[in-house]
This record gives sequence, C-alpha cells and structure tokens, in this order.
Amino acid sequence: MKTSKVLLSALLSLSITACGGGGGSSTPKPASSAAPSSLAASSAASLGAATISSFIVVDQFGYLPDAKKVAVIRDPQTGYDATQSFTPGATYQLINLDTNAVVLSGSAVSWKSGATFAAAGDKAWWFDFSNVTTPGRYAVVDVEKNVRSPGFSIATDVYKPVLKHAMRSFFYQRAGFAKQAPFAEAGWTDSASHIGAGQDKNARLFSDKNNTATEKDLSGGWYDAGDYNKYTNWHAYYLVALLLAYAENPTVWTDDYNIPESGNGIPDIIDEIKWGFDWLKKMQNADGSVLSILGLSHASPPSAATGPSYYGPASTSATLTSAGAFALGSKILTSLDNPELNTYAADLKTRAENAWIWAVANPDVIFRNNEGESAGLGAGQQEVDDAGRATKKTIAAIYLFAATGSATYRSHVDANANNATSWVSPWNEPELSAWLYYASLPDATTNIATTIKSQYQSALNSANDNWKAVRNGDDPYRVHLSASEYTWGSNRTVSRKGLTFHHLIDYQFSGVDAAEVRNAALGSLHYIHGVNPQAMVYLSNMYSLGVHSSVNQFYHSWFSDGSALWDRVGTSTYGPAPGFLVGGPNPSYNWDGNCTSASPNPGCGTVAPTPPKGQPAMKAYLDFNTSWPLNSWEVTENHNDYQVAYIRLLSKFVPKP
Repeated sequence: MKTSKVLLSALLSLSITACGGGGGSSTPKPASSAAPSSLAASSAASLGAATISSFIVVDQFGYLPDAKKVAVIRDPQTGYDATQSFTPGATYQLINLDTNAVVLSGSAVSWKSGATFAAAGDKAWWFDFSNVTTPGRYAVVDVEKNVRSPGFSIATDVYKPVLKHAMRSFFYQRAGFAKQAPFAEAGWTDSASHIGAGQDKNARLFSDKNNTATEKDLSGGWYDAGDYNKYTNWHAYYLVALLLAYAENPTVWTDDYNIPESGNGIPDIIDEIKWGFDWLKKMQNADGSVLSILGLSHASPPSAATGPSYYGPASTSATLTSAGAFALGSKILTSLDNPELNTYAADLKTRAENAWIWAVANPDVIFRNNEGESAGLGAGQQEVDDAGRATKKTIAAIYLFAATGSATYRSHVDANANNATSWVSPWNEPELSAWLYYASLPDATTNIATTIKSQYQSALNSANDNWKAVRNGDDPYRVHLSASEYTWGSNRTVSRKGLTFHHLIDYQFSGVDAAEVRNAALGSLHYIHGVNPQAMVYLSNMYSLGVHSSVNQFYHSWFSDGSALWDRVGTSTYGPAPGFLVGGPNPSYNWDGNCTSASPNPGCGTVAPTPPKGQPAMKAYLDFNTSWPLNSWEVTENHNDYQVAYIRLLSKFVPKP
C-alpha cells in the first residue's frame, strides 16, 4: 500500500476511536465483474432458458426462510450504465430451479412512483417473495422479457459456508505462518513469510536500524490489509470486534473451519483470536507499554518478501487500545471454562492492567508513522488526536471493569458517560458497542446503564438515516446509508449500519420488533451479497458457493496485478483466495496527482478510470487491482477492519449447529 492510504487511515481513526427499455441480457459490468464465462456457462445450462440479467438483483447466496425477501429491479438513469435501460414486464415469477415449478407469480411494484434514487442513479421496482419459506433453490424471472435473476437458496443455514470463507481470510492473512494443504485451498499455499534474517523474528527499531540491541521477536499476527504491515491500534481493535462477535452469539461458532487448530475442542474463532493475541503480547514491553507498529516488506507471494522489518516506539494510543483488547480477551476467554484458556486469560488480564497503569502515567506519548523522520514505516497513519486517546481510554476502562470488577475503572466510565450514545452512526459503532457492553454488565451503575440504552434507542429512532429511512423505504436497495456515508471503505460502513440496528437484539432492548430489526440488519448483508447496482457479491472469488458475479480481483500484495497465478479469476491460474470483503464504492476515488502533472507516469493512461470516478455514489466501483498511479486500493483493497464488521454481522444470521 502506498501513501494514499492516509485518507483511509483518517477514516479508520475516526471510526475506531469514536472508535423504457428492452430485455437485454445484462448491463455491461466494469472490468467484467461477472463470473468468467467458463464458470458461468456450467451453471447457466442447468438454470433454464431465461438469461441472467444484472437488472434483477438478489442476494446471490440467498435468504433465511423467515426473512424479508425482495428482488430489486433496476433501470439505470445516470452513471456508467445510463445508456442501458430496463422496464420490467407485467409478470414476475419465483421459480424453483430444481423442479421448474412456478412458486409465486405477481408484478414488480415501482419504488417511490418512478423516482430516481440519486445515490445509485437508478429507478427501481420491488418484487416481494417473503411469503415463500420452503427451503430450495430459486430464481426470480421476468416472464415477458425472458430474463431472470441469478439463482439463490432459501435455507436456515444459507450463510454458514459464507461465514467460514470470510473467517478463513484471517488464516490467509497470518504472517509468519505456512499456508499448506489440507488447510490452505488448492492454489493458495505459501510457506511462512517474514521469518528471514532481519525480518519479524529480529525486527529493529525504525529510528535505530543499525543497532542490534533493539532487535525483538515480533513475528506472527495478521497482515493488516492488502499491505502486510501490522498496526497495533487497528490489530487490537480487530481482536475486540472478533471477541464481541463470539460473545454476542457464542453458540454459532464451531470447531470445523479447516484451520490448523480445528478439532481441538475450542471454537475456531477463539483459536484465530488467540493467534492475534500471541502477536499483541509480543508488542508489549516489560513496563506495560505497547509498541505502535511493525512495518513489513511486500512481495507476491508473501514468503518471497525479503526486506527487513522495523517497529515504531510505544505510544499511549496503542497501549490503551491494547489494554482494552487484553481485558475483553480475558473476560471472554474465561467464559469458555477451559483450563488452558483460563491460564491464558489470567495473563491477558495482568497485561491489560499493566498497560492501563503505563498509559495513565504517560497520557500524551504520540508516534506518527510514515511522515517526517518516520517516513517509510508502514502506510496508513495509525495515530489519533487528543479526543481519540480520551475515547480509547474510556473504552479500555469499560473492558477492564468487565474483566476485573474494579470500581476504579467503573468510576472512569461513569464520569465520561454523558451523551455517550446520543449519536448513532456506523462511524462510531466501536465506541457504541463498548457502551452497550458496559450497560449489559450486572455491576454497571444502574442509572448510567439505563441512560446509555435509552439514548441509543432515541438516537436510532430520531435520525433520518436510521429507523426513519427504513420505515419510509427511502433506499430501494434497502441498505439505508446516507449519501455522505459512501466513502473509502463503504462496505465496512454498510456492515456497521447493520450492526447498529441489530444491537437492539444483541443487548436486549425492550419494546422492539425483533423481526423488523433483523430485516433492517439483513439489508446490509443483502447489499454486500449482490443487491446493489453492480449486481455483484463484494466478496472475492465466491464462485464455489454458486454465485453468478463476485469480486474477481482486488488490491492485495499477494494477489497482485500481473500475477500469473493470483491476479484475476478467469485470467490468472487461480485468482485471489475466496472470502475477502473489498472496500466498495468510493465516490471520492481519483487517480494519483502525478497523472495530471507535466510528466505523468505512462501507467496513468489518458483519463481517470470511469467508473469509479464521476459516478453516483453506489456505482463508484470498478473490479480492478492496479497499483500506483491508478491507486485501486481506494476502491478494492481488503482490510481486516472491513472483514471483522462483516463477520460480526453475518454471524448473527447463522443458526446454532
């Protein structure tokens, strides 16, 4: 990743710390985002005569039997596909693809009397088949136009294999760990990375590179995103998010995700969390402080990277974020009542308290990587401002109180609870989660806990882009983001939007309609799974699960542009590994400033890629993975922060085994 990741870093810091027409076959996709013909043809032959159309969009994995099920029919008005048009025929049918039986027949209903939805540049119709609950394989068919949606399933466990793929992305992101059969899927094996001389096992301080006395074993952990660096502030938050995913729905997490730890009697999400903690523990100094960052070299595959690894000094923000993660880890791991994990959890609690003590004594130790004298260390900026550190301190106190029961931490929490949840947005979801977690604790101060929940519910009800938007049907794609929320990493925002709704169930709010809440949250998943203007599943290479159009390429140093093995599904031998969530539509995308200079790089071409540039917000996407100067990372890069938000939301709709 290059320095353009700084904008994303700012968004991460903010969120973590505040933590008509004919019936043609399909709209042309940016950079051929539909399934390569060799994959699509085999499925098309078994799905009937009607042609799959990108004008009829559905969740390409499917729907839960008791959920709201609405296909969106779209007619482009503005954007890259505005020259195409589609007006639905008079009759729509739901067809069982196994029997070819017509299960439901009706008509599509116009959204807002034919209005154009500005965020997408589309007119839209809805075909509601919610009353169909029988498990099976289905498609929505426009009888007059002889076109249909991709096939999809209705089943109680329809998202279980999707969750496994999404969670396994962390296995592929492990640094210093061999990805070999039978755990790595064919095509994505690699030996352990960054364990050579001068790399993670004997990393040196960036500001004193020639001093062997600064060497530390900082091996392990996860690559942060498409870049391989490891940022403590973010890494620690990923642990918190995964811990909450487990705590909010512990019975769905099984021990069969085909990682090396599978079958050990511990849910595989906990095993993956433990892998993350093993690295975070190495980043903690004896005095309780925690190092800020470890910068790694890049190559494809990761094991080919030979450059040295350097770390940055400890900082207050990294130490506070780690304190919270250590504390919550101690609390959650203890709940499994496993002797080995109990010992591990006790160590985490000690580390959490030591980190707190250091941070309180050193409240303003700041380290900004990749600028000034630290230029070249990492890519994104992991440091935060004064308000960010204050927020991190309160979050740490919440989780430390949960782990220890100490009144010292509760007093700090209560003193900072004023208007804690009076604003509910995807941007501050990590902070909101911490406050709601505190309110759920039996020893939380009663009036504070009551206020936290009442403010949260009031904020959800009053904001125009929360419940009002859902109940008014303000978004034909039913994801209900405001226009300003489509930014770099919009798919993370989508997932967090779903979480803000589902927290009403997670934290047992009274007087809520559980079905309404679940359907609102499911809107986020359906969008990621194909109910969007691209008619694309925003996860990489999911064709093995039967989808029609999935991410074929994305910015990642392993699955890099031009790689004969991993560049793109259908072009390179394997394409990228499955299950990675990409950043998503980004209307602020632009090519590098070099491209408009007096001496532009030849890689610029003559015009900025359109799309994603110059599009309605939801169409600001292109299936590409080129590096500088076209900077695809602003649109398609994966990021563990996106991944944990999606995993946490998805897990709420997976049944108990």
